[in-house]
Amino acid sequence: MYNTPFHTKDLCNYSFLVTGGSGFIGSNLVEYLLKYKAKKVRVLDDLSNGHYKNLFPFKNNLSFEFIKDTIANPDVCMNACKGMDYVFHEAALGSVPRSLKTPLKTHEANATGFLNMLDAARNNNIKRFVYASSSSVYGDDQNMPKIETKIGNPLSPYAVSKYTNELYAKVFAMNYGMEIIGLRYFNVFGPNQSPEGAYAAVIPLFMDALLNNNSPYINGDGTQTRDFTFVENAVQANIKAIFTEHPEALSKVYNVAVGDTTSINDVFHELKRLTRSTSKALYREERKGDIRDSLADISAAKTYLGYNPQIKINEGLKITLDWFKNVNHKSK
Repeated sequence: MYNTPFHTKDLCNYSFLVTGGSGFIGSNLVEYLLKYKAKKVRVLDDLSNGHYKNLFPFKNNLSFEFIKDTIANPDVCMNACKGMDYVFHEAALGSVPRSLKTPLKTHEANATGFLNMLDAARNNNIKRFVYASSSSVYGDDQNMPKIETKIGNPLSPYAVSKYTNELYAKVFAMNYGMEIIGLRYFNVFGPNQSPEGAYAAVIPLFMDALLNNNSPYINGDGTQTRDFTFVENAVQANIKAIFTEHPEALSKVYNVAVGDTTSINDVFHELKRLTRSTSKALYREERKGDIRDSLADISAAKTYLGYNPQIKINEGLKITLDWFKNVNHKSK
């Protein structure tokens, strides 16, 4: 992956902190930065939600550094930012169902941890701070496609925590002159996304089940739609955001998606075709806090960041499935 660079500047001149760098999107971002010879890539992660195995390929790289600690500690955040030029803030406790079960933990990681990182970046004169928000911020807004300036009421503690990030980011940019950009991810999938745990995402769960000839669960009737976004597109958005020179790009939040919509049933049937599985899906009740349909307007990201997603869902599914078979099923 990442055979075409998304940047024009020489990364060997810059040091980057990636919080949550052992996680799914974070580890893909680390891979990109090291592939293109970043001067320093420091990862801060407590491994509560990520996997150190995602960082194994980089452990002997002299430009790579790993700090196992929590963003819930402001001193840790302050030290992690020292000597860094840029911050990619990916650390969070994901999952709407998890947030409904453990709202305090979600708030600590996603809201308090975010504020700790913002303040640490401010005090260390970080050049630019790019952070992960979420399409969950749109809540009960019925407008389609989703436009950044129109949101509804949040439907879960996770959504509240991500919207809180956006509010803090705006206030810090306004009062401290910081360069901050937020990215609202829409159902990102791809290599390094784990099917393990109670809060795994739908695509790795489908892949794991179908490759083992098991029947995956589908919440609701499966006709609900998502703007599934291959992880390479999300990495592109991060790199474009960190280096954009558009005079009006800062202090905004952008949809990161493809601008296309696919039902859960369609994803299942495509993966069933790719895996040649005979398994049938098992349907169960809808999940609390889930939005019904999701489709992004990505025109703002195109205009201000130069974002141009190259990989659509079917190609992304093939790439992810190949990775999944090679990595997750080696020993099976």
